[in-house]
Amino acid sequence: MLTLYDAFAQSCAAVPDLPCLAESASSGGQVWTYGQVGQIVDELSRTYASRGWGSGHRVALAVGNHPRHFFHFLALNRLGASIVPLNPDYRQAELRYALSLTAADLVVCQPERRPLLAQAIEGDAALCHTPLVELSELSHRLPEPRRSAAEPGDGLQAEVAILFTSGTSGRPKGCVLTNEYVLGAGAWYRDMGGRLTWHVGQDRLINPLPVFHMNCSMVAFPATCLTHNCLIVPDRFHASSWWQDCVESQATAMHYLGVMPPALFKQAPGPWEVRHRIRFGLGAGCDPTLHGPFEERFGFPLVEVWGMTETGRFLGNHHDPRQTHTRAFGRQQAPLQAMVADDEGRPVAVDTPGELLVRAEGADPRKGFFSAYLNDPQATEHAWRGGWFHTGDVVRQDATGMLYFVDRKKDMVRRSGENISSAEVEAVLAIHPSVLRVAVLAVADEMRDEEVMAVVIAAPGCQPDQALAHELVRHCLQELAYFKAPGWVLFRDQLPTTPTNKIQKNLIFSGSSEPTQGAWDCRLMKRRS
Repeated sequence: MLTLYDAFAQSCAAVPDLPCLAESASSGGQVWTYGQVGQIVDELSRTYASRGWGSGHRVALAVGNHPRHFFHFLALNRLGASIVPLNPDYRQAELRYALSLTAADLVVCQPERRPLLAQAIEGDAALCHTPLVELSELSHRLPEPRRSAAEPGDGLQAEVAILFTSGTSGRPKGCVLTNEYVLGAGAWYRDMGGRLTWHVGQDRLINPLPVFHMNCSMVAFPATCLTHNCLIVPDRFHASSWWQDCVESQATAMHYLGVMPPALFKQAPGPWEVRHRIRFGLGAGCDPTLHGPFEERFGFPLVEVWGMTETGRFLGNHHDPRQTHTRAFGRQQAPLQAMVADDEGRPVAVDTPGELLVRAEGADPRKGFFSAYLNDPQATEHAWRGGWFHTGDVVRQDATGMLYFVDRKKDMVRRSGENISSAEVEAVLAIHPSVLRVAVLAVADEMRDEEVMAVVIAAPGCQPDQALAHELVRHCLQELAYFKAPGWVLFRDQLPTTPTNKIQKNLIFSGSSEPTQGAWDCRLMKRRS
């Protein structure tokens, strides 16, 4: 087995009549068996290949959270091409950046995404010749690539996808992923055991996380292929209909973000929540105070895990007794090694906070990890300094080896599962004429884990009031995906700085018990377009 398509094809041959991919019940409920998916993938492969698309090409996919994303992923993987899944909430500048960084050879999209993508492409001289094709046009309007397909190389090491992960000092980085990464991530999940044990050919995993994240596309889908199981792909999470979806979709497992447990727990008790067949949930960010009550009410374990796009594999608190009253996320598990280190990369004492470093055991510490940050060898090597991957997460480890999440070392906001670079939001706000200086940081949010806050020194002559706060948020919404815009705007006359005039974010709220006091609440302005 050298490719994701190989894994799928083996299941297709072994269990053609078992379900492979499905819509959620509220999205229509259509189910495709392995055999049916195989026929669709065969047809798509022939279409792409007939026009010369293949090894070495990158195809940006803006086809939505739907099984069709995986139809195209498999077809292109079969031909040796790589995909660039695009976030549907990206605005024009973000799309332009993603397509430019990856040098995408082709963009395939849903009809409703075409206008914005066309504007992004046509407005950039380097992108203006990039072909843009709607799903319905693929069979008759797919152009030939501007460069020939490459000779197939080592299938296991072939690039399969570029996924974006938030950087700490600017725009998102592109993580280069290979077949080895994808197959390794799927096999890792398949073999976890404990509370995450799979039933071969019997499970249906409902996963509302976006297909442009590694969780759904690079971990969940390969795992279902390797276990002859089915992945259910909702368009997104809907709290009010979640349990009905789970029941009618016959789901036996689910993935979650930290925002989901409180949203579900706040729903009034109803008949659907006691009829589901969910055996486990896998996710991260469940508040420890809610963890136990959630499991008691809904009758299944929420298994907290830790992982990153760069790592593929993850650590999990999946063996009993689990510590659901803490931020525990598991122990190191061979061949993934973990160390808690100080700023010099030296191990710290038991129960002492430090940065989580990870690597693969053996001669190649990077085996199974992402290959590189695209076009950024310096950042890649910096992340791997000392032979360990530096995660940027602050954790502690007790005497039994259990790891507990403490905080993030990176300058990021974690909002509803999205990692948001503070520097990226600051760069957009800084160009507004009413902003003299700005610092963006995270503040706690009861529903979304964290929310984006902008602390702003208004330019001379500008009134620091609600109208300006709303204007700044609207400015961000024009340039950034909605979730990146500030939910809170706080005006200050000055900000604490170092002798070199660098803002000291850790001192902004020094002595303050409530960071949002005096800030303008703009959270209701943040809506999907």
